[in-house]
Amino acid sequence: GGGASGRYRLSTRSELSLGSRGGHPAGHPHPPGTGGGGGGAKSSATVSRNLNRFSTFVKSGGEAFVLGEASGFVKDGDKLCVVLGPRGPEWQENPYPFQCSIEDPTKQTKFKGMKSYIAYKLVPSHTGQQVHRRYKHFDWLYGRLAEKFPVISVPHLPEKQATGRFEEDFISKRRKGLAWWMDHMCSHPVLAQCDAFQHFLTCPSTDEKAWKQGKRKAEKDEMVGANFFLTISVPTGPGASLDLQEVESQVDGFKAFTKKMDESALQLNHTANEFARKQVTGFKKEYQKVGHSFKCLSQAFELDQQAFSAGLNQAIAFTAEAYDAIGDLFADQPRQDLDPVMDLLALYQGHLANFPDIIHVQKGALTKVKESKRHVEEGKMELQKAEGIQERCNIISFATLAEINHFHKIRVRDFKSQMQHFLQQQILFFQKVTQKLEEALHKYDSV
Repeated sequence: GGGASGRYRLSTRSELSLGSRGGHPAGHPHPPGTGGGGGGAKSSATVSRNLNRFSTFVKSGGEAFVLGEASGFVKDGDKLCVVLGPRGPEWQENPYPFQCSIEDPTKQTKFKGMKSYIAYKLVPSHTGQQVHRRYKHFDWLYGRLAEKFPVISVPHLPEKQATGRFEEDFISKRRKGLAWWMDHMCSHPVLAQCDAFQHFLTCPSTDEKAWKQGKRKAEKDEMVGANFFLTISVPTGPGASLDLQEVESQVDGFKAFTKKMDESALQLNHTANEFARKQVTGFKKEYQKVGHSFKCLSQAFELDQQAFSAGLNQAIAFTAEAYDAIGDLFADQPRQDLDPVMDLLALYQGHLANFPDIIHVQKGALTKVKESKRHVEEGKMELQKAEGIQERCNIISFATLAEINHFHKIRVRDFKSQMQHFLQQQILFFQKVTQKLEEALHKYDSV
């Protein structure tokens, strides 16, 4: 799967010489500190290093991998397979899919009650064993995974909050945010099977020692950075190599898509927020004003003392109550329909914020391929070396396209179910309003 890349040794030099050097196997960088006698201008070509050490391409290890500097032994269990599906490259599906619910946030204390915190009950379906985790445990896991997987979008956690973090509303909102987060983790073929995530889901809450051991193991993981790319296994054989121009146009198309989606998600979030605010304060108040006015009218009519008008007075008083109740329905409604939409948008805004970095790694790899092709044409680099660079770029391309595919698949699933839920709740709401008005109407039948 990972091609020959597993054989490359690590080079500590700031520039990797890619010319033909005497005596070293093709594709190997020169051992540090050795001169490697020249062979004229032809052998001195180098694919230039990215000088910005903070660029994601460099930080992620993408550059070192493409230049053939990654080395490490990949165990079969660490292999991440990309397969060719009907829509192009896809992550190989998790053969044992599972889900995990997040329930009952409970307040717990330690240091004899000096410090309190909220713990969430997690129940993974593949073990059925509940464990308790704090937000800081989620935070640790997120940090590990975001560092380990440079071409996978690890969903962002819901915001951390220091003040008022035990308030009912905040706890329930965070639990919903974590439930979305957990769903995206379990739905991702790579993240769901990763050791650190499995440790997080299955290590008994009471076994502090086992927790620390698993944590240390994850922190010492060697398959991160440049070595992470060695674990990716891609389709081989004729026709399995990707057309770089096509990859570039697909990635550019996705970049334009994420930008547009980000703008529209922001806009929808703002509109939904405004609308929810109006319902909770404005609409409620307006309907209750109408109710109050009807009530005043019925009180005025009561001064009449005529026996035959009692039915009318009661019907108008009932209408007043109906409008009062409708005001309350409006105030409660956003919790049923708009809030869940905004929770989903928050999760997706986190994903969208991840993609520029993922795209940057892919772009960096493509640039190196173009540079090496130019060097071959100018006779400054051996074809074999350029082919090595292209092969490794191919691996990054497969992984990036698989991730893009996964994003679209999950996006369609999520937005379909959320929009259905939204419209169902809206219909229920208007049915309740209609019912209140019909009840009020019938009160006049016997007047």
